[in-house]
Amino acid sequence: MVETGWGRLHQRRGLAAFVAANKALLAAAWVVGFALVFLWQSASISFRTGGGTGGGGGFLRILSAPLPPPRPAPRLRPTAYNLTDFGAVGDGRALNTDAFERAVEAIAALAERGGGQLNVPPGRWLTAPFNLTSHMTLFLAEGAEILGIPDEKYWPLMPALPSYGYGRERKGPRFGSLIHGQNLKDVVITGHNGSINGQGEVWWMKHRRRMLNNTRPPLVQLMWSKDIVVANITLRDSPFWHLHPYDCTNVTVSNVTILSPVSGAPNTDGIDPDSCQDVLIEDCYISVGDDAIAVKSGWDQYGIAYGRPSSNILIRNVTARSLVSAGISIGSEMSGGVANVTVENVRIWESRRGVRIKTATGRGGYIRNISYRNITFDNVRAGIVIKVDYNEHADDGYDRTAFPDITNISFQEIHGQGVRVPVRAHGSDVIPIKDILFQDMSVGISYKKKHIFQCSYVEGRVIGSVFPKPCENLDVYNEQGQLVKRAVILNTTELDYDI
Repeated sequence: MVETGWGRLHQRRGLAAFVAANKALLAAAWVVGFALVFLWQSASISFRTGGGTGGGGGFLRILSAPLPPPRPAPRLRPTAYNLTDFGAVGDGRALNTDAFERAVEAIAALAERGGGQLNVPPGRWLTAPFNLTSHMTLFLAEGAEILGIPDEKYWPLMPALPSYGYGRERKGPRFGSLIHGQNLKDVVITGHNGSINGQGEVWWMKHRRRMLNNTRPPLVQLMWSKDIVVANITLRDSPFWHLHPYDCTNVTVSNVTILSPVSGAPNTDGIDPDSCQDVLIEDCYISVGDDAIAVKSGWDQYGIAYGRPSSNILIRNVTARSLVSAGISIGSEMSGGVANVTVENVRIWESRRGVRIKTATGRGGYIRNISYRNITFDNVRAGIVIKVDYNEHADDGYDRTAFPDITNISFQEIHGQGVRVPVRAHGSDVIPIKDILFQDMSVGISYKKKHIFQCSYVEGRVIGSVFPKPCENLDVYNEQGQLVKRAVILNTTELDYDI
């Protein structure tokens, strides 16, 4: 036993001597081993997440794990189909209108059993316009793109909207939307951020050159429908407005990205709820060639006769950009009335205007109970604009005595930087702006001139701290609600800016 213990002690001493004599070699071996393990892990993670430079095979590629399969589409209906089940080809060249129509027809037959879901897999799916049906989910996988065919001969003509009387741009019929629906219930358009692309460049060019005889088509338009959800997709490059719910009830638009060029893409509004009730727009990013969001309700005498307001609308957690128009607008087509609209937690950047209300003599109707809260402007030419001389009419038959009523508009927690004109609220002797409120406002201005807070024919109040100095048309109260200064009635203001 003693000899055995002594032998083991001798071996340990020999090993210690070896380590002492070869420290540098062992350290180098340890570093190489650690580096190999680190590289193997990094390569595996990078490969699985699509990282790296995209180069071909090699040592790291051999060690990495295989790509995971595409995310499966969740089944949102009792029955689900794939677009390819109906013969579609996603190469960006084959026309798939028939496949979409056959799929919608198959889902329509399932209405009594809960409807159906159409899965659009990765690929570029060229199509002419097609209609949706009730109790339908259109699901766009990651990497799926529905493409509108640019040739106008494939686009059907439809009657003018009854609350507009004429096509919005040209008299007579209008082009129908790429994805359309009327008198529907329970429609969902969603996905893993797949996209619907109107390929609007040709339409924009023809519009600028006055080569079109009819109003351009929207990208997605649902009419006289209820229980609509549009979520987790991208809309882009519409020929005209991107998403146009018309006379719909219970509409939710959530986590939608809307993109078109900020110049050279005329009238490409993002979302235009038009004569709609109970609408939620949230968590969206919109950068387009006109208003990012515009709440509407019909045009002049046609909107007055149709008499369908937009009401109970909540817009929140939105980032918007509009280089030529406004982030959030109401009007100018508001002849059926707009009421009970809340806009909160919104950032508007690199835009001509931040939030805007626009109307005119002949519109009639009303704009009332509108609340803006926690709005941030970042490099915006004009922050808040209320304009009552937006004189663009359907025809010359509008009522010259139809004066819109603008009442109870509040602006609270308004902040930002790089704003040239923070407020320009101009009513008129026949369209005064009544009961307007400014509270907790601090906007950094980029261009110091005399009139940077402009008002005329405005009645209302300021509560607490408001910067820059508000116009004298408004009563001033402290934070405790005590009157500090009465308004001075001034109904004209020198205008320093063209906005």
